[in-house]
Amino acid sequence: MIQHEYLGTASFYKHALSIALPVMAQLLIQNFVSLIDNFMVAGLGDIKMSGVNTAGMLIFVFLVLVSTLCSAGGIFMSQFNGAKDKEGMQQSLRFKLLLTGIAGIFFTIIALIAPRGLFGLMLTVNTDAELIIDQSVRYSRAVAFSGILLVFSQSLASSLREIEIVRPPLVISIVATLVNTFFNWIFIYGNLGAPRLEVEGAGIATVIARAVELLLFIIYVLIKKPPFLFNILRLFDIKLKLFSTIIKKSTMILYSELTWAVSETVSTALYNTRGGAEVVAGMSAGFAIANLFFICFSGIVTATSVIVGQKLGAGELEEAKQYKNWVLSGSVLFGAIFMLIGFSTVLLIPFVFKELSLHSQLIARGLIIVAAAYLPLWAYLNGQYALSRTGGDTMMGVLCDTIANILFVGGMFLLIWFTALGPIVMYAIVKLSDVAKAVIAYFWLKKERWLVNLAAAQK
Repeated sequence: MIQHEYLGTASFYKHALSIALPVMAQLLIQNFVSLIDNFMVAGLGDIKMSGVNTAGMLIFVFLVLVSTLCSAGGIFMSQFNGAKDKEGMQQSLRFKLLLTGIAGIFFTIIALIAPRGLFGLMLTVNTDAELIIDQSVRYSRAVAFSGILLVFSQSLASSLREIEIVRPPLVISIVATLVNTFFNWIFIYGNLGAPRLEVEGAGIATVIARAVELLLFIIYVLIKKPPFLFNILRLFDIKLKLFSTIIKKSTMILYSELTWAVSETVSTALYNTRGGAEVVAGMSAGFAIANLFFICFSGIVTATSVIVGQKLGAGELEEAKQYKNWVLSGSVLFGAIFMLIGFSTVLLIPFVFKELSLHSQLIARGLIIVAAAYLPLWAYLNGQYALSRTGGDTMMGVLCDTIANILFVGGMFLLIWFTALGPIVMYAIVKLSDVAKAVIAYFWLKKERWLVNLAAAQK
């Protein structure tokens, strides 16, 4: 029975947290790896840390692409799970493996080529550009083969989460984290008789960790045989109608996510014009810590897609409709809690990034404070997007992101051309564009275009 129109029952939020918390724990561990990477590389100085993080923008765009493709397949995985449609679940996994596999191949090729011009776009007039690019090229080539390993791990991990098997991916992530940290210690600084490879060592450690991670996922699914598992020799045994439908949905999501990723990349390049390596390193350090509290977004999205998706797939549309308000109110509260956590993480900077210059540390601190202040709004936005996409309504994201990104990137260029503001103040101002997203999404969701049983529609 409905207890309150906007605030959900205790059992609803308990169920949501049982899904969200293991996902967030997995991401927290992964982000701690990133933080450890940054900590270890930061010990090499501003230039080398800046090089790794400049190459990291290529990885960032790639991860957004992979996450988007898994999310598109996940829309159907959750709904087919609710409908108890095993064949549909297998088709969803085929989509993920094939499309992310193509993305992984392209990433590996680009990373091996490591075009200097591509990294140069991220630095433009930065005073230390050439030195930073040298390090970016070295790291990019070392980490290249991690891409093809990661896409298959992500396809399996996301599929397990979408059928509410959330703990095994967490355990596997812990193991991969320990492997990555151990080999970072060996190869970055040349411990246990290994050569001192510095930024290249960080890349090699990542490849080893990704290989271990994929191997563990393969072993797990072969032993447990989840319902989406199929004979790999039948990988290309696809249903064209369903495949084309998922591709259409993924194209819309891909547009939204990649335009966001590109806008973030462009803004990063513009921030970098406000100084030298200290700006690049400071912003990178700030985001490395901010990612620790950004995990709340993945918790919201995963819990929403699983819980609401299963209701839609089972044809229980009225319950799904009620869950919408419960998801959104819970998202805001969740974001507010993580905002307070986010503010406290500034205390990590003097310890984790003590080797960076004081100017870099100051920039990192400012970025964390601004990002944390936006968390309730961003959590609400993630709840809105998750609801829309769970029902297959991907047009909302296209509209919201198009308008918001025009405001965001346009605002960045105006501030660059007509002001002398530093990167943190610019970031705080242009992120107000996300208010427009939330307003548009609010009115769009009221039209209930997301309230669709995709599993039944495919039959």
